[in-house]
Amino acid sequence: MTLGKPIAVLSLALFACLSILAQSTKIHGMIKSRSGATMTVQTTDAPGGMVVLLTDDTKVGQIQGVLKARRKDMSMAALIPGLEVQVEGTLNGDHQLVAELVKFQGNDLERAQAIQAGMHETHAATERNREELEKQNAELKAQSERVAENQANIEANAAKIAAHKAMISEAVARFGQLDDYYILDEVTVLFANGKSLVDPKYQPRLMELAQKAKTIDAYMVQVVGYASSSGSTAVNQRLSEDRAGEVTHILTQQGNIPLTRMLAPGAMGESRQVGNDKGAEGEAQNRRVVVRILQNKGIAGLQGEQ
Repeated sequence: MTLGKPIAVLSLALFACLSILAQSTKIHGMIKSRSGATMTVQTTDAPGGMVVLLTDDTKVGQIQGVLKARRKDMSMAALIPGLEVQVEGTLNGDHQLVAELVKFQGNDLERAQAIQAGMHETHAATERNREELEKQNAELKAQSERVAENQANIEANAAKIAAHKAMISEAVARFGQLDDYYILDEVTVLFANGKSLVDPKYQPRLMELAQKAKTIDAYMVQVVGYASSSGSTAVNQRLSEDRAGEVTHILTQQGNIPLTRMLAPGAMGESRQVGNDKGAEGEAQNRRVVVRILQNKGIAGLQGEQ
């Protein structure tokens, strides 16, 4: 008899605990998030949110009527974040509320739907802004790469121009000072725009100059090429060099002038423009090669003394 009393007391305590766990619980709050059959409801007692489990037996309804006495059955799809709800159910062992009934007012649903629409629009606008920002960043990167490439090209062109100027300065030093020489004859060969081939009409005059040179003691032949100022400096420098080379080739191959009697061909580019270099006639005069027969004044003086 004494053993049966403790057992009875223990049974009553266990029943009381089960009753407490199974007792109905009601909460009121706003749906913070929803993922399938689980949603988190934020309440004043649980700012971080209480987990609510939805089951196939959970009833969802919208409160209607002036006295809020009627309830319209709704789909669980209406349970969206931002919706204020009243949840009735029981707590399970994990302190999660298993919902038996979830109800809400119609204007609360409209407000939640408006919030969702606004959030969607905000998200869409944010996504558009992000895409636009990525596009602008890509364009800025491409522009930076183009600027860097252009800067490299500018530096390369500057180096070429500097080299051309140095070549011209060297040519000026070599051919510009003729005080020590007599100029015994001179032929000017003109060229077409952008061309370096010698017009056949100049062949006879070049041959005459070659024959005359061979009759002069200690002669030297000077060939200097020029270009008009039209076009790029680099191209004009190369044209003047090619033109001088073509005339030199004719004098050595056809006129039989020994290389030992030829001064190295000079390329003066756009320097030393003659006449009005802006018009068509002036440009034509500057697309030229000047060929001269030179004799050292010292040698000529010695010959005179004899």
